[in-house]
Amino acid sequence: MAKEIVQDSFINLWEKRQSIDISKSVKSYLTTSIRNKCLNYLRDTKKFNTDIILSDVLFQEVNFEQSDKLIEKELSNRINNAIDKLPEKCKEIFVLNRFENLKYKEIAVKFNISIKTVETQISKALKHLREKLKDYLVFIIALLEIFIE
Repeated sequence: MAKEIVQDSFINLWEKRQSIDISKSVKSYLTTSIRNKCLNYLRDTKKFNTDIILSDVLFQEVNFEQSDKLIEKELSNRINNAIDKLPEKCKEIFVLNRFENLKYKEIAVKFNISIKTVETQISKALKHLREKLKDYLVFIIALLEIFIE
């Protein structure tokens, strides 16, 4: 589905080439277009009976192409690098919450800080990650679609 969304976006770009403002970035246009199409797809698939989707589509064996594995590896490296660039305390709090599944209250007790401080640090980490990974948003959405279901 991700490949179809990307292909549709390129086709739309070609069809609308006469009306697109060439002073703006094509990369930005495509990124926004693909992001919106991904979000629309995720929204629209929520309308269907998930039992039918699971039985018909999701239990089929996933056959990743080599390029998909390379993209996944690159994305994983980018995410890890972005996390490593967080301030130390912020990084610790984020890792405990997102990778070790500790609740905000548990983290607050562990570091002897308020829950509000934990919330602030998680928000700071997420903002940092969004900024560092904005060029990979489409790939992240596509991978999440594959792995969440």
